[in-house]
Amino acid sequence: MLTYDMEERGGLSRYDYLSRRIKEDIRSGMLAAGEKLPSKRSLAAHLRVSLSTVESAYSQLAAEGYILAREKRGYYVCAVERGQEAKHLPPPEEEPAPEEGGWLLDMKQGGWGTLGFPYTVWARLMRQVLTQEGEALLRPSPGSGALPLRRALARYLYRFRGMSVSPGQIVVGAGADHLYGQVVQLLGREKIYGVERPGHVKIRQVYQLYGACCVDIEAGWDGIDPVQAIQSGAEVLHLSPAHQFPTGSVIPIGRRQALLRWASEWAGRYILEDDYDSEFRFTGRPIPTMQSVDTGGRVLYLNTFSRTLAPSLRISYLVLPPALAEAYRRSLGFYSCPVPVAEQLTLARFLEEGHFESHVNRMRSRYRAARRAVLSALAASPLAGRYDLRGEEDGLHFLLRLDTGLSDGELGRRGLEAGLRLAFLSDYGGREPHWLVVNDPGIDLSSFPAALERLAGLLDGGAFPSCAPVVHGVK
Repeated sequence: MLTYDMEERGGLSRYDYLSRRIKEDIRSGMLAAGEKLPSKRSLAAHLRVSLSTVESAYSQLAAEGYILAREKRGYYVCAVERGQEAKHLPPPEEEPAPEEGGWLLDMKQGGWGTLGFPYTVWARLMRQVLTQEGEALLRPSPGSGALPLRRALARYLYRFRGMSVSPGQIVVGAGADHLYGQVVQLLGREKIYGVERPGHVKIRQVYQLYGACCVDIEAGWDGIDPVQAIQSGAEVLHLSPAHQFPTGSVIPIGRRQALLRWASEWAGRYILEDDYDSEFRFTGRPIPTMQSVDTGGRVLYLNTFSRTLAPSLRISYLVLPPALAEAYRRSLGFYSCPVPVAEQLTLARFLEEGHFESHVNRMRSRYRAARRAVLSALAASPLAGRYDLRGEEDGLHFLLRLDTGLSDGELGRRGLEAGLRLAFLSDYGGREPHWLVVNDPGIDLSSFPAALERLAGLLDGGAFPSCAPVVHGVK
């Protein structure tokens, strides 16, 4: 008679525990193929469980093919190959997250400035949406996104970016990388995609994941050279003309016009304008978008709320030229929008009621003050007179060139030993050495002066092993 201690089942139900134990005995050979199992009634009495528990366990085993029910004869073990099923291993441990404040200075984190997130306003609007929209929140939204949000985005772009677009041209996506994939599916993976070098590694990774061929186009201090772009053979250019990452360059109007002419000269050429942080220009007015001066319908415009609100919201949007918007509806309109409807409608109200504009203005002032504090700390540090700056007037990052004979790799290694996680232009494909990429929203100003002292010591050949924290297994 089969004997199992039913008290060892833990959180499992009785029938589930019983079926698993019998299954283990069949796979191990303890119960041989063709062997008859005890009757349901006798096994229930032996194990002191209900008859329904044994019936449910036998039914589960029969459904999975481990036993066979023969009418008026009982249940028999089926032939099962041993060792063919995966062992139940414990789940893998999650990769440990970086310790909060573990680095004295961390330049490789994203530099997201989320401290000013308007929790009170956002929570109030979310409650309104949940209360007033009711059952509408449970229905699927169109693949391109909820209409109220696309209307709000169209009005916002007209007022603040000088773009005259219709809601039908806008596609809402769960982050910029999701929309990169949609672009490849829309324009075709057989095209050649030109990506800026240096630039975000993720852009190339997403394009290649979707089967597209990528070519590098050098982004200098004045952006990409139209002549090089033409000679590259690219058919789609992925650009950040208002504030390139990481160089911080702005493509001047002459080059923009040349690129637009290039795109309009041949069917199938397009420019993807990635306008990722245009809201944070500290001097003058925002740089006009290429989309706003595109007369040939060749510019796709992309922006995200990751930097202006929070990356965890995962809300970005793509503005398509009218012809491509129609092509999107025909070929990709079957997709469901991956952004929850409640969050889309909350963001729509946030835009329509002017909260987004107020929030951006507050954050622009905060970031401007933080930039001044960072620059003041640099000027007062032992690095004074040993660095050059680029792009310190705008955006959420700038470049700092160090006066050192050390290679970027050696300085980065020494930095880790000293608790400094440095990010170099060369990490993003840049060819000029010694340029640090400084994401100032992520800088802790209270520890920044001490970090600069350590960095200055590294340039002189010093090391600080006794001061270095233990982070990611590095001492």
